[in-house]
Amino acid sequence: MKITGKENRQWSRLGSRATYGQAILMLAEINNDIMVLSADLGNSSGLDRFKSAYPDKFINIGIAEQNMIGVAAGLAKEGSVVFASSFAPFISMRAAEQVRMNMGYMDLNIKAVAIGSGLSMAFLGNSHFGLEDAAIMRSIPNMTVVCPADCAEIVKTVFAAAEYPHPMYIRLTGAVGFPVVYEDDYDFEIGKAVQILSGSDVSIIATGSMVYESIVAAKILKENNIEASVLNMHTIKPIDESALNLVINKGKPIFTIEEHSITGGLGSAVAEYTSSIPNSPTVNRIGLPDEFVVTGEYRYLLEKYGLVGDQIASTILKSLNK
Repeated sequence: MKITGKENRQWSRLGSRATYGQAILMLAEINNDIMVLSADLGNSSGLDRFKSAYPDKFINIGIAEQNMIGVAAGLAKEGSVVFASSFAPFISMRAAEQVRMNMGYMDLNIKAVAIGSGLSMAFLGNSHFGLEDAAIMRSIPNMTVVCPADCAEIVKTVFAAAEYPHPMYIRLTGAVGFPVVYEDDYDFEIGKAVQILSGSDVSIIATGSMVYESIVAAKILKENNIEASVLNMHTIKPIDESALNLVINKGKPIFTIEEHSITGGLGSAVAEYTSSIPNSPTVNRIGLPDEFVVTGEYRYLLEKYGLVGDQIASTILKSLNK
């Protein structure tokens, strides 16, 4: 799936959820095997146009994520490529047992799509925030976990997922006006990180919405005579060990940035790997605290928890004693 900067900017204005719906609609034009399920969130998942155009390929299961994964398993056993969406905590926690058995254990071709992950559900609060979902999903054997950096990468992820015959958890962070990371087309491959910026002093590894904020942080660090590399680790599991080896071999401090709890997410995955490599540099995890966070407008929450570019740069500078 090739993209242009113009397309990405248009998708950015729609936001992550609507872009997912657009990607599914485009995918249906070339893939007759897909089935799309929703837990009574077709509109919230951006799927209105899809269900109108392809009514036989869309099923509203109702507010029943556990049943949704069971139905998805039956469809996958019959040869369908199944995309099933709901809000992040419901599909990752309410249906965790079904995901573990019907997706992980049975290794079925189901893509669980978490809309509104991270803090983007804003005033709906902790019942709807997806802050622990990556930790839960990456602990399940056979599960691949992907968190796209912008809307273009959401589209690329959906198209790649349709060709990937294993269970996958697609974690959609960001909101309407999702900042653009990619102005030009690029090679996207599940399990392969993308180098965004090169730098010799600090290594930043980010995922999802935090890739853009990390780019902003790197520009601020450069103004302070610190050259930071930025690596988009869109696939949290399986993590790109080759890319991590290159980072480790630089011998410079590593900072992981994620819109997820610092427990069990990208930072934990990177630290787990580096702990097995002798003389690895320190891994500094920047993310959400291991606590129930406050409720508020999305940008306010990012700022409160230090997850915008200038705050990330400040945290890194303090860590480096600059």
